[in-house]
Amino acid sequence: MIREYSLADLLERMYENQLALEAALMELTLQNEALGLSEVGVNVRGALFVIGENAGFIKQGLARLRTNGP
Repeated sequence: MIREYSLADLLERMYENQLALEAALMELTLQNEALGLSEVGVNVRGALFVIGENAGFIKQGLARLRTNGP
């Protein structure tokens, strides 16, 4: 039987992907900084800040969807 995914399920997976990408970017940033590429680190940290801000919004939206439905 084919399982239908809800909007909340889809968004949950996208949120998890976002967190995984954030972790990977941070790892690469730390490696670049260790090599002395601090400007790259500053730029990536700016992007990571935006990802973090949006992650909070997504998490709140997911909680609302799970509670109230679509």
